[in-house]
Amino acid sequence: MFCVPKLYPIIDRATLDARGVPVAAFAAELATAGVGMVQYRDKLRGPQELLRAAEQIAAAFAERECVFVMNDRADLAALLGWGVHVGQGDLSVEDARKVLRTPHLTLPLDEAERRGWGTQLVGVSTHTEEQLRAACEPTSQMRDVGHPDYVAIGPVFATRTKADAEPVVGLEGVRRARALTRRLPEERALVAIGGITLENARSSVDAGADSVAVISGLFVEGRSVADVARDFLRVLG
Repeated sequence: MFCVPKLYPIIDRATLDARGVPVAAFAAELATAGVGMVQYRDKLRGPQELLRAAEQIAAAFAERECVFVMNDRADLAALLGWGVHVGQGDLSVEDARKVLRTPHLTLPLDEAERRGWGTQLVGVSTHTEEQLRAACEPTSQMRDVGHPDYVAIGPVFATRTKADAEPVVGLEGVRRARALTRRLPEERALVAIGGITLENARSSVDAGADSVAVISGLFVEGRSVADVARDFLRVLG
């Protein structure tokens, strides 16, 4: 099972723009805090602007190890050597892996690794038990190519980050998701997302999540993003 860091910040461009925060500055705060995995999400801009922002994020973490994930755009993730996160209306996990040129579909594993292919993560959003089951139990027989490295479940709590947010699943939804993933031949990492704050983050982990994805919860009035991220890391243990 992929060992996802307990804190998984999402650099959401719409949230940053609404607060007048540059991508580079926000990424630098996360790097300073010692974050080990970030996702970049921008549903409005074209590929050149997404790639430019991705370069700024990578530059902020130049002196630190970090796993980078691009939301939705598997094609750009492939160019960058990043992982990709897909939603229910995006590419399937299997198709995302095809775009990322995984060794399952192209070269023998050792040759693919030598070229740097097939190492990128694929994560998927789920909002119901049916979606979670479909994500974790794909019909593909191609050596696990249809399986995600992690699944996100949510929204766990009410959120205003997404205008079209799905119904809240609550902590009980996290518990059910954990129980389902544990029945699989290979357990999948579970990420809780939606309305996560410093006050409720620990409860999501206690309910069974391996990690919490945080967006607006990193903004606390009068405090730097780096300090808030450090508090998340402390609370999550």
